[in-house]
Amino acid sequence: MLVLVVAWIASGLIGREPLEEPAEDAPRPMAVAVAEHRAEPVERLLVLQGRVEPDQRVKVRAETAGQVAEWAVERGAEVEEGDLLVRLRMDDREARLRQAIARERGAENEFEATQRLFAERHASRTALEAREAELEAARAEREAVELDIRNTRITAPLMGTLNRRVAERGEFVGVGDPVAEIVDNDPLLAVVWVPQHQIGRVRPGQEARIRFLDGRRAEGEVRFVAAVAEPGTQTFRTEVQVPNPERALPSGISAGVDIVTEEVRANKLSPAVMALDDDGRVGVKAVDDDDRVVFHPVEVVRTERDGVWVTGLPDKVRVITVGHGFVTVGERVTPRPQEAVDGTLAPGTAPAVEDTP
Repeated sequence: MLVLVVAWIASGLIGREPLEEPAEDAPRPMAVAVAEHRAEPVERLLVLQGRVEPDQRVKVRAETAGQVAEWAVERGAEVEEGDLLVRLRMDDREARLRQAIARERGAENEFEATQRLFAERHASRTALEAREAELEAARAEREAVELDIRNTRITAPLMGTLNRRVAERGEFVGVGDPVAEIVDNDPLLAVVWVPQHQIGRVRPGQEARIRFLDGRRAEGEVRFVAAVAEPGTQTFRTEVQVPNPERALPSGISAGVDIVTEEVRANKLSPAVMALDDDGRVGVKAVDDDDRVVFHPVEVVRTERDGVWVTGLPDKVRVITVGHGFVTVGERVTPRPQEAVDGTLAPGTAPAVEDTP
């Protein structure tokens, strides 16, 4: 009986299939939101703060001494080259001119008479040369008086705006004393100081944009770059020429200057998608063709109100916009278009778009 019982139990075990352990569910890839970006040509800008100066600022000085008789123009008036600005009193200049003219005529008569005597051999060559020298001296005296009279009329040496009247009516000015200041605001000069580590990016002929404090903007061109840095600041004076034919833009004010140094291909991103890798590099996490996470170091080209332009990304790239903080480089993920998950994913929260079973 015992043998029959054991045989019956054994026959039941032999015919039964072995039990399988329940398999654990394989982990599904993390779902992330991605946005597809394409690189575009972008200008790399050197953004500086500077000061707008006139192209020329000239102090008009008196070339003869005298008392200011009258002004021909008011302050702020536009003048052309050669326009009369101010007139000095004549005083005794007209009397000295008449005296010089009379002396010249007498010397001329003496010279002509000596010429006739020399031709008749009644005068020596020495006497003739002496009379000629007296005539030249008389002419020079007359020309000097005439020049002195012309200098009583002080004219504009260039076209511009009469910015200041230094000497007013009734004041006495000497030779070389300033009388007026004329400013030429066409073109304007936007002067900036380029740091020494950036000077290699700047050269004459580059395009530049000027932002005035009142909101107006203008276009210009780099005209001058200093060859030697300032000893105290180690910066280089750079001048941007700004056309101002209507003279509507003022000088002497502060302004922002953006110099276009080169054109690069860049992608425009939100700063929220940028992060640091283990080496402290600034970059962006993206998804490659195998749906694996890759990290691209980037360099900021310029910033705008609605994003930043960066280089270092491929021309076509899928950037992880939501969930990049929860995935690591090399990890396989399930990318979802940003448009399909708007409203279900929020930056800084765990992804909520995992695959459904």
